[in-house]
Amino acid sequence: MQHLDPDRLVLLALSEEIEELSESDHLAQCEGCRREIEELRHVAELGSQAQDLRELPDPPAHVWHAIQAGIADAPAPVAPVIDMAGRRERRQRPRWVLPTIAAAAAAVLAVAGTVAVDRFTNRTPDGPVTARATLEPLKAAPPNAGGDVRVLDDGRMRVDVRNLPLTTGFHEVWLLDPDQPGKMVAVGSLSDKPDAVLPVPPGTDLNRYRLVDISDEPHDGDATHSGRSLLRGTLTY
Repeated sequence: MQHLDPDRLVLLALSEEIEELSESDHLAQCEGCRREIEELRHVAELGSQAQDLRELPDPPAHVWHAIQAGIADAPAPVAPVIDMAGRRERRQRPRWVLPTIAAAAAAVLAVAGTVAVDRFTNRTPDGPVTARATLEPLKAAPPNAGGDVRVLDDGRMRVDVRNLPLTTGFHEVWLLDPDQPGKMVAVGSLSDKPDAVLPVPPGTDLNRYRLVDISDEPHDGDATHSGRSLLRGTLTY
């Protein structure tokens, strides 16, 4: 399946363009693009809410470095328009539009304490991102629980979670094969921290083990999954 262009997703998220029928059909079928546009709309909402803020701290230096790199490499996007005769033409959008959007969104998120510039540059402070997942709460977790997963190109996985229920054991990160129930790989534990950078076991095929699972595990010496899953999400590329 061919995904929508990232620049086009940004414009749709900002309501600057009207969805074409083919795009609406794609978004209805593609979970990855649908999640991406929802997250971009959330970024735009944060930006609108922050318009009246004053005397904010400067974003971290790595945010601006990533923005500058993105601006240097950003092509001028092209969008279709209709002329007076009803013919479709291609109009060159100014080169500064999308980098400016990225800069504004990255600054808002940095001030809010969230390093999410990788939404636009496909990078994190830990390095380039090759896959990502949004973790959603299951029945055993509170509704406001959630998290994000970023797979880095050096074979590590950054896991950030929030509002997990307290445990007398520990929270474990797993990679599951959704096509073969019971097939899974243990990645590592989050201990008492809400985030961790864990090595993906060598030889793990993330196209197969693409379901990320966070479980509540007891200290019982049993290395298998407890069956109590809290969060789950699918890796997309």
